[in-house]
Amino acid sequence: MSGWDQRRWQRWLVERLTELLGRPVTERDVDRPLSDCGLSSRDAVTLVADIERQSGKPVPSTLVWSAPTIAALSRALVAEAPANGHAPVAAAEPIAVVGLACRLPGAGSAREFWSLLRDGDCPVGTVPADRWTAFGQDTSRVPRHGAFLADVAGFDAEFFGISPREADEMDPQQRLLLEVTWEALADAGIPVRALRDCGVFVGLSSVEYGHLTMADLSTVDAWSATGVSASLAANRLSYVLGAHGPSVTVDTACSSSLVAVHQAARALQAGDCSTAVVGGVNLLLSPGITAVFDAAGALSADGRCKPFDASADGIVRGEGCGVVVLRRLADARRLGDRVLAVVRGSGVNSDGRSNGIMAPNPLAQAALLRRVYESAAVSPGTVDYVEAHGTGTPLGDPIEAEALRSAL
Repeated sequence: MSGWDQRRWQRWLVERLTELLGRPVTERDVDRPLSDCGLSSRDAVTLVADIERQSGKPVPSTLVWSAPTIAALSRALVAEAPANGHAPVAAAEPIAVVGLACRLPGAGSAREFWSLLRDGDCPVGTVPADRWTAFGQDTSRVPRHGAFLADVAGFDAEFFGISPREADEMDPQQRLLLEVTWEALADAGIPVRALRDCGVFVGLSSVEYGHLTMADLSTVDAWSATGVSASLAANRLSYVLGAHGPSVTVDTACSSSLVAVHQAARALQAGDCSTAVVGGVNLLLSPGITAVFDAAGALSADGRCKPFDASADGIVRGEGCGVVVLRRLADARRLGDRVLAVVRGSGVNSDGRSNGIMAPNPLAQAALLRRVYESAAVSPGTVDYVEAHGTGTPLGDPIEAEALRSAL
């Protein structure tokens, strides 16, 4: 590009960033993430435009996130990105989905959820009047939009052999997970007595209930810790089911449930279990996280998420629970299970040191997609539907779209 070598691009970037940021940027900063130097998202867009003018060629709008340092930028401007370095991956054994259940806003079952999607109904409303009152704080300035369940307190404790006192101390997410798991197993037609060799994997990234039950030490009792511990979300399921397989709660923020599916698939393929229960649960019990997203400018002003749209202005928070029952495809066919879907492959990676800890990296995303399609023996050219993260933000959407374009 423009005939410059890497060294000349590096000098130009140092000079341009010094001018753009209004502070000295030196050769010592070439390996620091540009966000650490003070580069904002707005500045990044300006820098990309400047690079385009200097090079005389179009530059991806996501360049600063795929090459988040001066050194990486200068390399990207003179050469193709290096290969990801992964060795060929052996095809993974397919995994069958043999049962499922969910409880979501506007849909108390999987059938109702499908109807909601088919009919284009929107369950987004406002926070229930009595939801955040226990915190005794002024929440009038916290955005009210969200997709909420009508009831997060109801629980059939007697059915699960849990005393009323212990049930009161249990995070409502644990209660919801127990009930929806039971429904998923019923959907699969698998009796609990057949689950000794079963793994349990739960995606969960919020434990707000502990702030309610343990803030006053005079109310703490023997059930408090097990009631709010994240690990117990999976462990309690294993206990109730009498399951001896792996029992793991996964917290990787937005991807927690998907990573739980990946871990379950790996456990099934490795022979750690013959059946796996995989769930994801999230309840908005506190105004705190919503306030954080609002302060970060990540919430949609009108309560509608508009991913990959020019009017996209943020996300809308929601709650609910979903559970699937998995088996190796060969086992499911041998046992006569109803196969609802097949997981051909899965994979996990991290963006690494991108342009800020919250910023995605399109190179890492694209590399993961390529590796998973390879391991699943699926040609990217045959893919005709992608369910994306789709944050509905001006930063996240273009980066994800570029990663998908690159891989597909």
